Amino acid sequence: MPLPKIVTPTFELTLPSNKKKVKYRPFLVKEEKILILAIESGGMKEITMAIKDVLKNCVLTRGIKIDELPTFDIEYLFLNIRARSIGESIDLLITCPDDGKTQVNTKIYIDEVKVKKSKDHTQDVKIDDTYTLRLKYPSLDQFVDENFNFEQETDNSFSLVASCVEMIFSKEEAWEGKDSTHEELVGFLEQLNSSQFKEIQKFFETMPKLSHDIEVENPVTKVKSTVTLEGLASFFA
Repeated sequence: MPLPKIVTPTFELTLPSNKKKVKYRPFLVKEEKILILAIESGGMKEITMAIKDVLKNCVLTRGIKIDELPTFDIEYLFLNIRARSIGESIDLLITCPDDGKTQVNTKIYIDEVKVKKSKDHTQDVKIDDTYTLRLKYPSLDQFVDENFNFEQETDNSFSLVASCVEMIFSKEEAWEGKDSTHEELVGFLEQLNSSQFKEIQKFFETMPKLSHDIEVENPVTKVKSTVTLEGLASFFA
């Protein structure tokens, strides 16, 4: 007589980037083991691969391409799947900012964590009086592969921006990013001056991100401070 199969519940959420509804299930014990092993390895590549593999298994809606989702969609999806799998809250140890050393235990409720978008964020970056650059959000792979640093205008930063070019257009003409080679797009970006490149930097700096503000009180100094958690790594217990 075969053993019974356990029915896994399904849930639904709305992706922050395009407002599409996505059905998903919690991750299973075997998938949790994959995540634990990846986190223990400490390698960003391994963690990224594990997160994507779990999402591909847990997202039930057809047509959702995990590899192409923006980083903030990936983070939001994973955090909610984690909530349905392990628990609705996460216990974190937060360092009080007023003295930089005292740590306090804090409970975060996952349903309160949202993707926040800056009011001045736009995907259309005006290069000059003629041309405008339309950018698309980078995927999780692109962030890890390029490991960009805008403090220095490295080859990696140009490479990442080039991979995010959706379109270059003027009033009369338009060039789709997908119709150009990566080298051609990098060459175009290298023509920009520092001021123009800073406008592109602003796109990445103001990009929607997983964010949550919490108030902590230092038990030693009695000072209350607001701490902002950003990015998926901040919510790992």
